[in-house]
Amino acid sequence: MQSELEDKIMATLTNVIDPELRIDIVNLGLINHIEMASNGDLTINMTLTTMGCPLTGVLEEMIINALKIIPEVKTTKIELAWEPAWGIDRMSRYAKMALGL
Repeated sequence: MQSELEDKIMATLTNVIDPELRIDIVNLGLINHIEMASNGDLTINMTLTTMGCPLTGVLEEMIINALKIIPEVKTTKIELAWEPAWGIDRMSRYAKMALGL
């Protein structure tokens, strides 16, 4: 994927705020990687802060809706991965400061 498009996607994902922690999913370190096919199908491999998170569906919908503004993205598929497990070490300095860690 082009670096410019990847940057645009990641920047857009900073608008998706985790409803519980009130920090965006990028700074929380939830995005493992993204992959864009030449036909515009985007796959986002991500983790959640806890397994069985009750907000999984809400977050997926928020991600899909946020990315609709990017013309190159035709469809968005979200793959959840539990390895590596999420931990506060995956958070950005900004997220840690915002949460008082």
